[in-house]
Amino acid sequence: QVQLVESGGGLVQAGGSLRLSCEASGRTFSRYLVGWFRQAPGQERECVAYISWNGIITYYIDSAKGRFTISRDNAKNTVYLQMNSLKPEDTAVYYCAANPGIATRIESGYQNWGQGTQVTVSS
Repeated sequence: QVQLVESGGGLVQAGGSLRLSCEASGRTFSRYLVGWFRQAPGQERECVAYISWNGIITYYIDSAKGRFTISRDNAKNTVYLQMNSLKPEDTAVYYCAANPGIATRIESGYQNWGQGTQVTVSS
């Protein structure tokens, strides 16, 4: 089990950037795959990106490709989501989640979740 805490959300104008951080507790975090999910009001939660334990495998939802970058620093027990060229449709609560190794976009595949951080992009 790992505990996850997100930070870095906020209000930004369209075209701006934010960097989300997901800090974990637990000595085995470096072996976990970590995903970033988002949920907008009235919509289902979707996987925006994920990264394997060693950073070699990454995934991005089509709408994030070329704008978002997921990375991790296992020495700091932290995963980042750099979001550039933000659009109003990126507005959502962003969650990080971890699982012990299964590469999946499916929400139910993740056992550990943070509390979420709000990202609001104004037009």
